[in-house]
Amino acid sequence: MSIAEIIKDTKTRMDKAVEDFKHKLTTVRTGRASASILEGVTVEYYGTPTPLNQVATINVPEASLITVQPFDPSLVNEIDKAIRSSDLGLNPSNDGKLVRVPIPPLTEERRKQMAKVAHDMAEEHRTAVRNVRRDANEKLKKALKDKTISEDDERRSLDEVQKLTDLHIGKISELLAHKEAEIMKV
Repeated sequence: MSIAEIIKDTKTRMDKAVEDFKHKLTTVRTGRASASILEGVTVEYYGTPTPLNQVATINVPEASLITVQPFDPSLVNEIDKAIRSSDLGLNPSNDGKLVRVPIPPLTEERRKQMAKVAHDMAEEHRTAVRNVRRDANEKLKKALKDKTISEDDERRSLDEVQKLTDLHIGKISELLAHKEAEIMKV
């Protein structure tokens, strides 16, 4: 692999880690209702764990309510049970056709828990970015050992990989700070 290919691959993989972090942050609850809160919920459907959004329509008619309309009405109780057993702290109710999930205002303690969850996610993704850096550095060191690049090229490339790492970790920290502010806002 050439230096340019290694750097390009590294940047692409780090971008994916940041995008994944952005996506995961949407599942962390803030004070407002959002359909993405229920993204991690799975329902037993004919013996197979199936994501909730594949067996029902999820709507947010108002800021403190989510409605879940199953495609198959016989799933209402399963959906109700799945949402209750998820670690979201939600208490749904159903009328036999529709599951209503009221979003209670977050307590100070719950806000701190959610901020901690966001911190843990951020650390996971920072580690992923560092692992990408490690892989790139190993490729560069191998290229130097195989004499396909010079020491100066290796040094410059290692610096470039470090700059990419710093940039992407900065983006993750920025996203975390924004989400934390959103969670803690009463």
